[in-house]
Amino acid sequence: MEISDPRAELDRLIRKRGDDYSALSRLVGRNPAYIQQYIKRGSPKRLGEAERAVLAHYFGVDETLLGATKPVGRSDRGSLKLVPQLAVGASAGAGALNDGEWLAGKVGFDPGWLRKLGVDPDKVSIIRVEGESMTPTLNDGDDIMVDRGGATGRLREGVHVVRFDDSLMVKRLVPGPGGRLSLLSDNPAYPDWSDLAVDAVEVIGRVVWVGRRL
Repeated sequence: MEISDPRAELDRLIRKRGDDYSALSRLVGRNPAYIQQYIKRGSPKRLGEAERAVLAHYFGVDETLLGATKPVGRSDRGSLKLVPQLAVGASAGAGALNDGEWLAGKVGFDPGWLRKLGVDPDKVSIIRVEGESMTPTLNDGDDIMVDRGGATGRLREGVHVVRFDDSLMVKRLVPGPGGRLSLLSDNPAYPDWSDLAVDAVEVIGRVVWVGRRL
């Protein structure tokens, strides 16, 4: 069957894989409503070339299905940056000890989109969230992109992956006075660690993106 409506085709692909509009919007470096507005409201009228290339690669389809007027080869759209996906989970609960961090695979991202995130493409990796202490921000099983560059220099408030008490954890890091910091859970049913010495916590990196299935 000939596909004449790129919006309908994209929506079909999203539903088939059980993906989330907002997560895919973040994947292409846009605001969380971008994909939903494109599909449901027709705004924008067409996907941008960079956004279309990332989505076509993600779903494994030809770009013509998503609105390209002719087949687009790799040399036409530029090479994707392969980001390592590690076979390790960051516990969003009490903290799970992970001493076997090894490469599970690689995921391709558009280098321009990574730069829009404000990260060095060579300093990011993907790991999985384990536990529920960071819901609703992060859910058990979410894949998160961690920017190791975010662990250097002056720490900012935000969601980070850290090592604390020999456990790899994902928590909201809040710098405090006198060089102290706190590790907070977004889920109020879980505990926080307040007023910690900086040297008690190893900051691995800042969480800059989350992708999830519904």
